[in-house]
Amino acid sequence: MIKKIFFGVIILSSFVACKSKSAFNYSQEIVKKERSLAADIETTENKVMTFMNNEQYDSFAAAGARMEKLVDSKLIEIKEKPAPDAKEGAAFKDAAVKYFSYLKSLYTAYKDIGNAPGAEAREKEMDKLRSLVNQKTSVLMSMQTAQKKFADANGFKLEDKP
Repeated sequence: MIKKIFFGVIILSSFVACKSKSAFNYSQEIVKKERSLAADIETTENKVMTFMNNEQYDSFAAAGARMEKLVDSKLIEIKEKPAPDAKEGAAFKDAAVKYFSYLKSLYTAYKDIGNAPGAEAREKEMDKLRSLVNQKTSVLMSMQTAQKKFADANGFKLEDKP
């Protein structure tokens, strides 16, 4: 009888450990996708400031379109991969989709600013971008909160950013 209980506990703990490992790996995949964009984001942000200051709107649009495409590729990967069968998995996936959709919308705005037909249209597009930028903290906090809930629900700790 004790042997049966012992083996039952081992099997159950192995199952829980596998789910926790799966949840951790999924979280790490999302972090990896975000970090893979960091260098491109930094380079693009530096370039677009120069393009805007020099009124090189075609270059501004091209930089936005390039990043829009790059972020969209990560977004598609996230959407296509099923959420892990773990507590809060679907909620975390939804938050990741919203976060990457937000990033994509920023670069769509860059593209739209650069492609605007004139100063008045460009200013309207800039207003849209300002509105998006004002949402940054909220979107980021939502993603981080979902990730923390996901980690807590599945028994793993989030790694500190390097």
